[in-house]
Amino acid sequence: MAYEKGNGKTAVIALGGNALGNTPQEQLELVQNTAKHIVDMIQDGTNVVVSHGNGPQVGMINNAFAYAAANDDKTPDMPFPEAGAMSQGYIGYQLSQAILNDVKSRDIMRSTACIVTQTVVDEDDPAFQNPTKPVGAFMDEETAKAKAEAMGITVKEDAGRGWRQVVASPIPKRIVEFDAVRDLVEDGYVVVSTGGGGVPVFETENGYVGTPAVIDKDRSSALMAAELGADMLIILTGEECVYKNYGTDKQEPIREMTCAQAQKYMAEREFGEGTMQPKIETALFYIGDYATRQVLITKLGSIEAAMAGQTGTIIKK
Repeated sequence: MAYEKGNGKTAVIALGGNALGNTPQEQLELVQNTAKHIVDMIQDGTNVVVSHGNGPQVGMINNAFAYAAANDDKTPDMPFPEAGAMSQGYIGYQLSQAILNDVKSRDIMRSTACIVTQTVVDEDDPAFQNPTKPVGAFMDEETAKAKAEAMGITVKEDAGRGWRQVVASPIPKRIVEFDAVRDLVEDGYVVVSTGGGGVPVFETENGYVGTPAVIDKDRSSALMAAELGADMLIILTGEECVYKNYGTDKQEPIREMTCAQAQKYMAEREFGEGTMQPKIETALFYIGDYATRQVLITKLGSIEAAMAGQTGTIIKK
């Protein structure tokens, strides 16, 4: 069946994993609300690629296999790249299904596709020299060191609570399945891809090889948007917009800022280093030297109002 590409702009939406709930059933209910907002944009003619976080979900998968392996010698430990791919599959399935159901209910001539995405990272990325991102279940020291030797992973003691696997957070370099995403968008599909930033892989002489790591999903989404030539990157957070003096009695919204203003605010440490600042850095990476590109930062429930200029923060050249 031939589908109709929208006559409007192309946007990549980066959806946070924490917005998807803590259980598969909770997630199933939440994605239906998420789908409504996305399909509202599609109905207005926007062509959409949806990316998503997977932190809570990949953690559940990793922990489940770790528990099963510890209590059943027939169940193996699951390598972290495979756990990430599993999370992309089930989140993508639920998102795609919810969007498709909503699209069909409105008689819109579009369909969905979910792509389990690999993202190339550099073996020489400095992040691999000092992995710091804890993932998976807590273990005692003996179990952790035995697993490290058996699986070739890195483990560290975590704040007196036990031992955990730690992985690097390298910079994404290239999205392996980009051509497929581009072609599907051109053919009128709403594509769910780059889940959790994509499964990190090294590109070797013998092909791609998965590696345990965590890629920032906003940065991978920006890479996807840049390669796609998208008009807008939409980063969804827990806040309606970016604020100056956040969390103080002098808090005020920033409705619009240029890249130069964003750099000035960062130099003044205006944004939280582990929260909003990485999103601003991602916005600057995506916009680059392109005057036509814009980034919108807002929360899911405000996306329509933000697209209409009534709330949210727009960053532009």
